[in-house]
Amino acid sequence: MEMPSLNRSMAPLQEYLLQGSILDKHRGPFLHRLNGLCDVVSEMPEKFHDHEMVYHLKGVGVQPMVFRVRRALDHPDSPWHVRYVGQPEIGDKTRQTLVRSYIDVGTSDNISLFLTEMGFKQDHEYVAKGYIFRKGRMKIVVSKIYRMPHQGNTETLDVVSESHVVELSVLAPHGQDQVQEDMKNFAEQLKPLIQLEKIDHKRLQ
Repeated sequence: MEMPSLNRSMAPLQEYLLQGSILDKHRGPFLHRLNGLCDVVSEMPEKFHDHEMVYHLKGVGVQPMVFRVRRALDHPDSPWHVRYVGQPEIGDKTRQTLVRSYIDVGTSDNISLFLTEMGFKQDHEYVAKGYIFRKGRMKIVVSKIYRMPHQGNTETLDVVSESHVVELSVLAPHGQDQVQEDMKNFAEQLKPLIQLEKIDHKRLQ
Protein backbone atom coordinates (compact mmCIF):
# COMPACT_ATOMS: atom_id res chain seq x y z
CA MET A 1 0.00 0.00 0.00
CA GLU A 2 1.35 3.40 -0.97
CA MET A 3 2.04 5.74 1.94
CA PRO A 4 0.02 8.99 1.71
CA SER A 5 2.16 11.93 0.65
CA LEU A 6 2.71 14.20 3.64
CA ASN A 7 4.74 17.40 3.76
CA ARG A 8 7.53 16.72 6.25
CA SER A 9 8.35 20.43 6.61
CA MET A 10 4.84 21.42 7.67
CA ALA A 11 4.49 23.44 10.86
CA PRO A 12 1.42 23.18 13.11
CA LEU A 13 -0.80 26.22 13.07
CA GLN A 14 -3.51 27.56 15.33
CA GLU A 15 -7.05 28.00 14.08
CA TYR A 16 -9.00 30.94 15.46
CA LEU A 17 -12.71 30.24 15.00
CA LEU A 18 -16.14 31.81 15.36
CA GLN A 19 -19.28 29.88 14.39
CA GLY A 20 -22.98 30.38 13.86
CA SER A 21 -25.87 29.39 11.61
CA ILE A 22 -28.34 31.12 9.37
CA LEU A 23 -31.73 29.95 8.10
CA ASP A 24 -31.93 28.93 4.46
CA LYS A 25 -34.49 31.66 3.76
CA HIS A 26 -31.95 34.32 4.78
CA ARG A 27 -29.08 32.87 2.78
CA GLY A 28 -29.50 35.21 -0.21
CA PRO A 29 -29.21 38.51 1.72
CA PHE A 30 -26.38 37.06 3.81
CA LEU A 31 -24.32 36.03 0.75
CA HIS A 32 -24.95 39.48 -0.74
CA ARG A 33 -23.62 41.10 2.47
CA LEU A 34 -20.52 38.89 2.42
CA ASN A 35 -19.90 39.66 -1.23
CA GLY A 36 -19.87 43.37 -0.40
CA LEU A 37 -17.59 43.05 2.63
CA CYS A 38 -15.07 40.50 1.38
CA ASP A 39 -12.24 40.62 -1.13
CA VAL A 40 -13.57 40.53 -4.69
CA VAL A 41 -11.80 37.84 -6.72
CA SER A 42 -14.59 37.12 -9.22
CA GLU A 43 -18.23 37.92 -9.90
CA MET A 44 -19.32 34.82 -7.97
CA PRO A 45 -18.01 33.46 -4.65
CA GLU A 46 -15.92 30.30 -4.65
CA LYS A 47 -18.08 27.18 -4.41
CA PHE A 48 -17.29 23.78 -2.92
CA HIS A 49 -18.95 20.34 -2.83
CA ASP A 50 -17.06 18.03 -0.46
CA HIS A 51 -17.37 14.60 1.10
CA GLU A 52 -15.89 14.41 4.62
CA MET A 53 -15.19 11.25 6.63
CA VAL A 54 -14.29 11.43 10.33
CA TYR A 55 -12.01 8.78 11.84
CA HIS A 56 -11.38 8.13 15.57
CA LEU A 57 -8.59 6.27 17.31
CA LYS A 58 -9.70 5.69 20.89
CA GLY A 59 -7.31 5.19 23.79
CA VAL A 60 -7.90 4.21 27.41
CA GLY A 61 -8.57 7.22 29.62
CA VAL A 62 -7.62 9.80 26.99
CA GLN A 63 -9.41 11.86 24.38
CA PRO A 64 -9.68 9.98 21.06
CA MET A 65 -7.42 11.12 18.23
CA VAL A 66 -9.56 12.44 15.38
CA PHE A 67 -8.63 12.83 11.72
CA ARG A 68 -10.92 14.32 9.08
CA VAL A 69 -10.54 13.13 5.50
CA ARG A 70 -12.06 15.36 2.83
CA ARG A 71 -12.34 15.03 -0.94
CA ALA A 72 -13.78 17.43 -3.49
CA LEU A 73 -16.71 15.82 -5.33
CA ASP A 74 -16.78 18.61 -7.90
CA HIS A 75 -13.02 18.25 -8.62
CA PRO A 76 -12.37 14.47 -8.47
CA ASP A 77 -8.77 14.84 -9.74
CA SER A 78 -7.77 17.13 -6.87
CA PRO A 79 -5.71 15.72 -3.97
CA TRP A 80 -7.57 14.41 -0.97
CA HIS A 81 -6.91 16.16 2.36
CA VAL A 82 -6.44 14.84 5.87
CA ARG A 83 -6.94 17.29 8.71
CA TYR A 84 -6.12 17.10 12.40
CA VAL A 85 -7.89 19.53 14.73
CA GLY A 86 -6.82 19.63 18.37
CA GLN A 87 -8.97 20.12 21.45
CA PRO A 88 -10.15 23.74 21.83
CA GLU A 89 -8.18 25.89 24.25
CA ILE A 90 -11.11 27.27 26.24
CA GLY A 91 -9.42 27.93 29.59
CA ASP A 92 -8.64 31.58 28.89
CA LYS A 93 -11.95 33.42 29.27
CA THR A 94 -10.47 36.62 27.81
CA ARG A 95 -10.02 35.07 24.37
CA GLN A 96 -12.62 36.29 21.92
CA THR A 97 -12.53 33.22 19.68
CA LEU A 98 -12.14 29.48 20.01
CA VAL A 99 -8.46 28.49 19.52
CA ARG A 100 -7.21 25.03 18.58
CA SER A 101 -4.20 23.43 16.90
CA TYR A 102 -4.62 22.65 13.22
CA ILE A 103 -2.76 20.60 10.60
CA ASP A 104 -4.04 20.06 7.04
CA VAL A 105 -2.10 18.22 4.34
CA GLY A 106 -2.79 16.94 0.85
CA THR A 107 -2.64 13.18 0.44
CA SER A 108 -3.33 10.34 -1.96
CA ASP A 109 -6.79 8.81 -2.33
CA ASN A 110 -5.88 5.73 -0.28
CA ILE A 111 -5.75 7.72 2.97
CA SER A 112 -8.92 6.05 4.32
CA LEU A 113 -7.39 2.60 3.87
CA PHE A 114 -4.16 3.80 5.49
CA LEU A 115 -5.99 5.12 8.57
CA THR A 116 -7.99 1.88 8.86
CA GLU A 117 -4.78 -0.14 8.76
CA MET A 118 -3.45 2.10 11.57
CA GLY A 119 -6.44 1.15 13.75
CA PHE A 120 -8.73 4.13 13.15
CA LYS A 121 -12.50 3.57 12.93
CA GLN A 122 -14.81 5.68 10.78
CA ASP A 123 -17.16 7.52 13.13
CA HIS A 124 -19.38 9.33 10.63
CA GLU A 125 -19.41 10.98 7.21
CA TYR A 126 -21.35 13.73 5.50
CA VAL A 127 -21.48 15.94 2.41
CA ALA A 128 -21.02 19.72 2.62
CA LYS A 129 -21.91 22.16 -0.15
CA GLY A 130 -21.53 25.91 -0.04
CA TYR A 131 -19.42 29.00 -0.55
CA ILE A 132 -16.04 30.34 0.54
CA PHE A 133 -15.31 34.05 1.00
CA ARG A 134 -12.03 35.70 2.00
CA LYS A 135 -11.22 38.97 3.74
CA GLY A 136 -7.47 39.34 4.06
CA ARG A 137 -6.35 36.23 5.91
CA MET A 138 -9.85 35.58 7.25
CA LYS A 139 -11.89 32.80 5.61
CA ILE A 140 -15.69 32.66 5.79
CA VAL A 141 -17.29 29.31 4.91
CA VAL A 142 -21.05 28.97 4.42
CA SER A 143 -22.02 25.28 4.38
CA LYS A 144 -25.15 23.24 3.83
CA ILE A 145 -24.72 19.87 5.55
CA TYR A 146 -26.21 16.63 4.20
CA ARG A 147 -26.49 13.29 5.98
CA MET A 148 -25.55 10.12 4.07
CA PRO A 149 -28.08 7.31 4.81
CA HIS A 150 -25.92 4.74 2.99
CA GLN A 151 -22.22 4.60 3.78
CA GLY A 152 -20.05 5.80 0.92
CA ASN A 153 -23.04 6.83 -1.24
CA THR A 154 -22.73 10.56 -1.98
CA GLU A 155 -25.63 10.55 -4.44
CA THR A 156 -28.50 9.84 -2.02
CA LEU A 157 -28.49 12.52 0.68
CA ASP A 158 -30.77 13.83 3.44
CA VAL A 159 -30.79 17.45 4.53
CA VAL A 160 -29.74 17.80 8.19
CA SER A 161 -31.56 21.09 8.91
CA GLU A 162 -33.15 24.13 7.30
CA SER A 163 -30.08 26.26 7.93
CA HIS A 164 -26.50 26.83 6.84
CA VAL A 165 -23.44 26.57 9.10
CA VAL A 166 -21.20 29.66 9.01
CA GLU A 167 -17.56 29.57 10.13
CA LEU A 168 -15.20 32.55 10.33
CA SER A 169 -11.61 31.39 10.77
CA VAL A 170 -7.97 32.42 10.58
CA LEU A 171 -4.95 30.09 10.45
CA ALA A 172 -1.85 31.61 12.02
CA PRO A 173 1.36 30.57 13.82
CA HIS A 174 1.19 30.17 17.58
CA GLY A 175 0.85 33.36 19.56
CA GLN A 176 -0.83 35.69 17.06
CA ASP A 177 -3.85 36.35 19.25
CA GLN A 178 -4.29 39.85 17.82
CA VAL A 179 -6.20 38.33 14.89
CA GLN A 180 -9.14 37.80 17.25
CA GLU A 181 -9.89 41.51 17.32
CA ASP A 182 -10.09 41.66 13.51
CA MET A 183 -12.42 38.66 13.53
CA LYS A 184 -14.74 40.17 16.15
CA ASN A 185 -14.86 43.47 14.24
CA PHE A 186 -15.77 41.64 11.03
CA ALA A 187 -18.41 39.57 12.83
CA GLU A 188 -20.02 42.77 14.10
CA GLN A 189 -20.56 43.88 10.49
CA LEU A 190 -22.63 40.74 9.84
CA LYS A 191 -25.21 41.57 12.50
CA PRO A 192 -28.18 41.35 12.72
CA LEU A 193 -28.19 38.69 9.99
CA ILE A 194 -26.04 36.34 12.08
CA GLN A 195 -24.42 36.12 15.51
CA LEU A 196 -20.99 34.47 15.23
CA GLU A 197 -19.80 33.16 18.58
CA LYS A 198 -17.03 31.32 20.40
CA ILE A 199 -18.73 27.96 20.91
CA ASP A 200 -17.77 25.49 23.65
CA HIS A 201 -18.10 22.18 21.79
CA LYS A 202 -17.96 20.14 24.99
CA ARG A 203 -21.36 21.54 25.95
CA LEU A 204 -22.81 20.23 22.69
CA GLN A 205 -21.74 16.65 23.33
